[in-house]
Amino acid sequence: MRPLVVSGGVGIEIVAPVALPDMGLVDTETPAAKAKQRDARLRRLVDAYLDFVGRVLRNAGTPAAEIDDAVQRTFIAAARRLDDVRPGAEKSFLLQIALHVAAHARRSAARRREVPAAEPPEVVDSATPEQLTSQKRARQMLDQVLDEMELDLRTVFVLYEFEEMSMVEIASVLGIPQGTVASRLRRARADFRERVRALERAPASEVER
Repeated sequence: MRPLVVSGGVGIEIVAPVALPDMGLVDTETPAAKAKQRDARLRRLVDAYLDFVGRVLRNAGTPAAEIDDAVQRTFIAAARRLDDVRPGAEKSFLLQIALHVAAHARRSAARRREVPAAEPPEVVDSATPEQLTSQKRARQMLDQVLDEMELDLRTVFVLYEFEEMSMVEIASVLGIPQGTVASRLRRARADFRERVRALERAPASEVER
């Protein structure tokens, strides 16, 4: 490029402008670093919610012998979708997975003619055959009633009655208004009582085994 001559004979060369580098934020984390952060988040999730997931699975009717496997399946499913879970929504996310896993476990147990239990069977040396039969039928009734309830009603019912969560907590976890929680709980209680009364009037042979 020819220099521009100004007074005094001094030449000033006009240089074409140089493009400046993009100063935007660049993700400099390596895949290994991201994987490490993800693993750490999963460990925190397990530490914080392991007992919660176990209780939800048990109270939702998962057979006692399958609780440990169901807990593992819940966290494996959570790990696969962990990147999609926004911070603060982990409990709600795990709850939905646990309820789905519990429903699958109950259906599988019914097909195998096993007895799903909300609580591990209590071994009492002095229990009579009549008492054992009564306990077994009660567990069968609970499983059948929970399995037949609408998912929305069962979820609120299990969290309030078994998990002993408040309506405010349930509303926060499920992401629904507190009034909706109260409405579903009223309907769930009425539905539960009606189903239990119907099963109590029915012959024992009509209770699913």
